Amino acid sequence: MMKHLLFAAALAVAAAPALAAAQDKKEVKEGALTSYINLDAGDADTKLEVIEQELFAAQQQSVRLEFLLEQGEAVHMDYVQYPSGEELIPGYVFTPKRMNSGERHPAVVLVHGGFHERFNVEWFLLIRGLVDRGYVVVFPEYRGSRGYGENLYRNDYGVTDTADVLAAADYVGRKPFVDPNRLGIIGESRGGMTTLLAIEKEPKKFKAAVDVVGLTDFVAYMAYKPEYRRKEVAKESASFGGKLPNENLAAYMAVSPINGVEKIETPLLVLASTGDKIAPLSLHTGRLIDVLKARGKRFESHIYDNAPGGHIFMHGDQPERDDAYSRIYAWLQANLK
Repeated sequence: MMKHLLFAAALAVAAAPALAAAQDKKEVKEGALTSYINLDAGDADTKLEVIEQELFAAQQQSVRLEFLLEQGEAVHMDYVQYPSGEELIPGYVFTPKRMNSGERHPAVVLVHGGFHERFNVEWFLLIRGLVDRGYVVVFPEYRGSRGYGENLYRNDYGVTDTADVLAAADYVGRKPFVDPNRLGIIGESRGGMTTLLAIEKEPKKFKAAVDVVGLTDFVAYMAYKPEYRRKEVAKESASFGGKLPNENLAAYMAVSPINGVEKIETPLLVLASTGDKIAPLSLHTGRLIDVLKARGKRFESHIYDNAPGGHIFMHGDQPERDDAYSRIYAWLQANLK
């Protein structure tokens, strides 16, 4: 462990001068890396991008080690690479330390959110809770996640992420210790959006779904985001082609789950909070609930009143998080077991 931590620290020290120089030239923002990296290039900008990716990878090594230290006595973790189309997607499979031979467990696909987020400490408690209750958990690091190299850093919003999440469900469903007829899916924020798109694209794959503060309307999302983020999102996605919604409306509507609710057959639990500034209730979850009601879909919902943390209330050590976990466990129990 000390070797990895020292490696990460050394990379950070090495990157500091380059990062400072970049700050002098332009403002560095999350998601700025969008071009393929030539590792042999000699220019300073490319070297900086290489260092950034190495730092991301070192961070993930530290996260994996931290999980093993905290949860390793009760949870077995496998780092895997599973096929999604022609790509190999990194991810994690979590199982109980001891499983009876021949026993098939229900499985849950756990989908993180964020612009370029990934498996991190905030997911440890929920993974442990699911495994303790007999579920196998697969955590896909879909295209757009950081820490796995520049090729995986690139993504197509609502397209490659959804494909990779569905492929993760297929992958874990083929495991001899998993019952493929008892698959669930949980997603938060962008992961909630991807969860909704997944159950719309393949309505019969999952027997239970949970959407937590999911983005439901990408057109609305692009309307209130800062200009730099709007440009980053438009540039990163092949479907958007660098164009904003007013220039390429159909592409943004195609990845807005609010437009496909009629396809949903999976029982759905929806959780959100007022005071959410990242995915405002009135623009996203509130509208989703209205459409679910109008379409006669099977769902339950709970809206917390200004939960501390707002959009990330699920990650605070607080009653709202504990209540949300309890609702998730009960929903899975009712529909998967």
